[in-house]
Amino acid sequence: MDTNIGSLGVCKPACTDVCSPPNGSGSPIQLSPTTTHTMINPSESTLGRHIARRLVEIGVTDVFSVPGDFNLTLLDGLLAEPGLNLIGCCNELNAGYAADGYARSRGVGACVVTFTVGGLSVLNAVAGAYSENLPLICIVGGPNSNDYGTSRILHHTIGLPDFSQELRCFQTITCYQAVVNNLEDAHELIDTAISTALKESKPVYISVSCNLATVPHPTFSREPVPFSLSPRLSNKFGLEAAVDAAAEFLNKAVKPVMVGGPKMRVAKACDAFVELADASGYALAVMPSAKGLVPEHHPHFIGTYWGAVSTAFCAEIIESADAYLFAGPIFNDYSSVGYSLLLKKEKAIIVQPDRVVIANGPSFGCVLMKDFLRELAKRLKRNTTAYENYHRIYVPEGQPLKCAPKEPLRVNVLFQHIQKLVSSDTAVIAETGDSWFNCQKLKLPKGCGYEFQMQYGSIGWAVGATLGYAQAVPEKRVIACIGDGSFQVTAQDVSTMLRCGQKTIIFLINNGGYTIEVEIHDGPYNVIKNWNYTGLVDAIHNGEGKCFTAKVFYEEELIKAIETATGPKKDSLCFIEVIVHKDDTSKELLEWGSRVSAANSRPPNPQ
Repeated sequence: MDTNIGSLGVCKPACTDVCSPPNGSGSPIQLSPTTTHTMINPSESTLGRHIARRLVEIGVTDVFSVPGDFNLTLLDGLLAEPGLNLIGCCNELNAGYAADGYARSRGVGACVVTFTVGGLSVLNAVAGAYSENLPLICIVGGPNSNDYGTSRILHHTIGLPDFSQELRCFQTITCYQAVVNNLEDAHELIDTAISTALKESKPVYISVSCNLATVPHPTFSREPVPFSLSPRLSNKFGLEAAVDAAAEFLNKAVKPVMVGGPKMRVAKACDAFVELADASGYALAVMPSAKGLVPEHHPHFIGTYWGAVSTAFCAEIIESADAYLFAGPIFNDYSSVGYSLLLKKEKAIIVQPDRVVIANGPSFGCVLMKDFLRELAKRLKRNTTAYENYHRIYVPEGQPLKCAPKEPLRVNVLFQHIQKLVSSDTAVIAETGDSWFNCQKLKLPKGCGYEFQMQYGSIGWAVGATLGYAQAVPEKRVIACIGDGSFQVTAQDVSTMLRCGQKTIIFLINNGGYTIEVEIHDGPYNVIKNWNYTGLVDAIHNGEGKCFTAKVFYEEELIKAIETATGPKKDSLCFIEVIVHKDDTSKELLEWGSRVSAANSRPPNPQ
């Protein structure tokens, strides 16, 4: 799990408690009473430079942007900051996705777009970050401050003398909104927005009037007081009561288990979850959207719990348990496989970031997940029964049938080779689609990153997210698995990967359409126009930067392409288009798709 963050210490954290230096030491940044303020050169004491300094302070060294006339002078201020790298993207959607991917590794990300036409284009990416509890700072270059309240009609708007359309759109998908149209309170608004993003682990919206970014102001004439965000604390008595009740509940169980969920990230409780597993001896699994948050080399790890499409023998152990502890779960129609999980509330302890609910009994508020798990670890009797049962029934997975020479390549064979690629020096990005299911079966070695967007499930997310994630951790080689339909949504920013000198390996799985939609409900709308994907990337490359492309139909061609990508082209962006049959899907997608289809097609309740 990556911890190179400008925020907090462990578990791919979102900085929700204390902001610490980029080295991830985890100690609060505080200003000593004896510290003297350093004066800033008057030409640098501007709003734009203040925003840039604040971004660098919280660990953002790369900002993803698309220029527009309202944000150009603000971009000048960001460019002038020595510690900040401005990365121009092909469109606002990808800039937002890149900030999302960046935040997953660094703990916080940022993008800059222009007013309304840019802001409304980035909305979808910001909404996805909100759903995944990612601190994303979305900065918009706004109208000239003199235009507010004048009833003027501006370009880039919908033609009304009201500039609030963009703000109203962002209000539902950000946890704080700051409209900076004067310099007197700009310092406070900016700092409040950034600190709120870190505390709440959600996106924030900042609009900066285009004529203010370069104007010097006394409030920016000294180095600002560093952020010091007080850590959240559990209620002592609530914590004790919750641990007492949970320990009594679990200690009388015969075969208890524990399952990690995606909200462990925002709760920064991954290490505490593993401590509990170590102490209790329980079998531990993860929900699909929590893959990568728990070390899969743990001796009692049994795989992904995803109902009927769980990894082999995992569901049998979880659903037959007489007690299960879920840490940070999200139970939606996708993660519950069309509401078909065989779980019972009376057997469950649900641990959310700040609340514990025990079976049909009490609910304890103001109890932090990490505190609860650590205290509970001290109170549980060791019980390895569930893991022993798993070990008893487990049968190692078979190998896919070997491809004959010149036999069309199968997806299960492709992922057998991807499995050999993953290591502690890599990270896997799985696009929405069948890659969800195939990547779930990858066994992640220690230190291997893993990300996908399950709650929001926006197709096309992976291209931008790969750009941002790879920029945040250049020491890792990102392996992105993307379907052809998804790639067509956001393909342009492969060019930005090349400009940034990234060495990602993209496996473009070309099966001629939206396969995940086919398995939910088929129709002609799921068939897409085929592209010459390698030809497209070659055209984008255009001789600038390091790039390798290959189109493979057979296993022997795949092996050769991977050997090239990991050998002579190991420092290049490698794009491998894999041609597979349109009906070549994982068995898990077939099962999942039919159950989600059944949930979607439920008839209306009688009125």
